[in-house]
Amino acid sequence: MKKVDIYTDGACSGNPGAGGWAAILIYNGIEKELSGYNRETTNNRMELFAVIQGLKQLNQRCEVTVYSDSAYVCNAFLEGWIDEWSASDWKLKGGKGQVKNADLWKMLLLECGKHSVNFVKVKGHSDNIYNNRCDKLATGEIANASKNPQID
Repeated sequence: MKKVDIYTDGACSGNPGAGGWAAILIYNGIEKELSGYNRETTNNRMELFAVIQGLKQLNQRCEVTVYSDSAYVCNAFLEGWIDEWSASDWKLKGGKGQVKNADLWKMLLLECGKHSVNFVKVKGHSDNIYNNRCDKLATGEIANASKNPQID
C-alpha cells in the first residue's frame, strides 16, 4: 500500500468570515499543493475541508498520515470523539445539541474509510515547514480573494 503524508491547515478572517484552506500531499518525495477559498465560513470548517480535499486527491487505497495543527480535527480521531458522535447520530453527550459541522465530519469519515488514516497533531506557527507552507497558502487564498471581490 502506498504511504502518503498530507499536511493541512485552515484559516479564517473573522470567525465566521472569509476562509482559506490548504493541503500538501507528499508521496515518494513528490509534493502536490492544493488550496481554496470560501467566502463565508469558520476556521473549524476550513480545517476539516482541507483534510477532506487532501484525501479526495487519492485515487487508490493508501496508508495516510494527516498532519494538522487543529486540535479540533486531530482530537476527534485521537480521542475517539468521532466514534461517539457517529454512534449517537451526531448528538453531543447528554443530549446537549447537535455536533457542529456534522456535514463535513460525515464527508471526512467517508474519505477516511477509503484509506488507512492516522492523525498527528503538530504545533501551529512553529518550526514545521509544511504546516507553515499550508498556513501561507490558506491565508494567501483569503488575501487573494480580498483583492478580487468577484471571487466566490
